[in-house]
Amino acid sequence: MIVRPHLHWFRMLLAWRGSVLPELLPRLFLIFCISVLAVVAHTHRLAVGLDLSPTPFSLIGIALAVFLGFRNNTSYDRYWEARKLWGQLLIDARSLTRQALTLTRGNASANASDASEVREFIAVLGALPHALRHQLRKTDPRDDLAARLPAPLVERVMASRYRPATLMLWLGEWVQRRAREGTLDSWAALAFDRNLHGVSEVIGGCERIASTPLPFAYSVMIHRTVYFFCAALPFGLVDSIGLFTPVFSVFVAYTFMAHEAIASQIEDPFGTEDNDLALNMLSASIEDATRDLLGEPSLEAHAPPRKPTFVLD
Repeated sequence: MIVRPHLHWFRMLLAWRGSVLPELLPRLFLIFCISVLAVVAHTHRLAVGLDLSPTPFSLIGIALAVFLGFRNNTSYDRYWEARKLWGQLLIDARSLTRQALTLTRGNASANASDASEVREFIAVLGALPHALRHQLRKTDPRDDLAARLPAPLVERVMASRYRPATLMLWLGEWVQRRAREGTLDSWAALAFDRNLHGVSEVIGGCERIASTPLPFAYSVMIHRTVYFFCAALPFGLVDSIGLFTPVFSVFVAYTFMAHEAIASQIEDPFGTEDNDLALNMLSASIEDATRDLLGEPSLEAHAPPRKPTFVLD
């Protein structure tokens, strides 16, 4: 994802990276060529000339705008739900870190063994967002996990199909072991379990979004309608605006095609396109939040720039 600071209105007009214009240029050029053909055919009254009334285009354009608005709202709902889920993951991770530091009976500063176990719990908790990110993107998490977890746990996680769930199992086993040893009372264990369940809901919600895209037939219907409308539009405008047909046709095509392209990008918010969620930055932020409560510095390699021009995830 590209994250920009607030831009001046004029610089916003010239923004290139993060917009969908680069991928639309070939399509817009095709509409421009069709528009030029329509103008030439109309001006010289060629046999291929096809002058259409603009009235049907007005009616179809309104209906198409409604359908595109519905498509964009549906895609943005998925994007915003994904963002809320990752925000909830940050809240639950902080709560679990606080509980590990305060609810255990053995004070971490008084008992080196307790301190080591608490740090191990927080390390696994900090690795969980990275495992979830790789799970959603279907990439290999070995390098990220190996930098944060002991080798036996890394091998156990890599041997499973659902790696975040395996880390959740380990966290639950940690709570059970501490409760059995008497360093966690039943109320504290229940508090841990409540927040662990919240993390499980986040993982399940993300998997639901990633595994259930919008119905293909619905997407392809809108896609075909947009391109048919944009290709036929010049023949409906040429009789009324003449030589300005390519300008208005390309502008209208950009509006409709850009809406469809943006909706297509954010439909899968966990991808790596320009307008998807910045999961690398979110993962590092959650991990750094747990390290901060532990009193450890942020990982410099994952810290975002203070005043970024852009962050490409």
